[in-house]
Amino acid sequence: MPVVHITEFTDPACPWAYSAEPFRRRLDWLYGDALEWEPRLVGLSASPEEYLEKGFTPEAQSQAFRTIARDHGMPIDTSVRPRMEATIPACRAVVAARLHDRPRMRPLLRRLRIRHFRGELLDEQATIDGAARDAGIDPADLARWTADPATGSALAEDMAAAREPLPAALVLDERLANWSGGRRYTCPSYEIERLSDGVRIAVPGFQPFAAYDVVMANLVPGVRRADAPSSVEEVLRWTGTPLATKEVAVVCDMPLDRAREELGRVAVEEHVGADGLWTLPGA
Repeated sequence: MPVVHITEFTDPACPWAYSAEPFRRRLDWLYGDALEWEPRLVGLSASPEEYLEKGFTPEAQSQAFRTIARDHGMPIDTSVRPRMEATIPACRAVVAARLHDRPRMRPLLRRLRIRHFRGELLDEQATIDGAARDAGIDPADLARWTADPATGSALAEDMAAAREPLPAALVLDERLANWSGGRRYTCPSYEIERLSDGVRIAVPGFQPFAAYDVVMANLVPGVRRADAPSSVEEVLRWTGTPLATKEVAVVCDMPLDRAREELGRVAVEEHVGADGLWTLPGA
């Protein structure tokens, strides 16, 4: 039974949200059903031109990806892409899944991320359709749900919420970003609420795992944390999705090189960037 509700402000294109996935997965492992997650989509860009107007070019994106991948260990194809891309179409697809097939929302978000960070353009229909199939959704169904006006309204509500940070978040201004109306959450940002009394804590922007760990320890000190996984294979079976070495290492609380060695014994790697994504044979 959930005791904590986490509103997660995110976007499938954000490399920081992608790089924080190991920490989100470790929280999920440690607290399990005590956590209730609610992803809400920030909507980073409506068109490629929005990035270009800010001076963010494919070359600048490539360099940023290279730095983030080096510093945080997630697999990212850092080659220069043919153009910048809008994120709104993918955000809209995730919201559509939330409204019409909620159990597949998180898998769709994940598969959009994987395709984006291995080099596909996130605003191309082929990318969204492929991610839908990966997540077990008929692309025709997703297209119909995405065209529903209710999906547009729900995405607009998500984007508006992301642009109204909690007062406590405004104190950590360096973890926020500008928009035309003021400041907004960056990805990933969490609003963590204890359901018993409504106490809510803002954790804006990318943070080390220790920041989330401290918040949880203070909010719900009585909730029992799960023991560490017995193997890397157990983690892959638990998630049911391809995982980066870094994700498995963080969930298992083991060094990266040890996780990679153990994964090599039981899983198959799809090489991406300087690392890869691991899947159990036949999964």
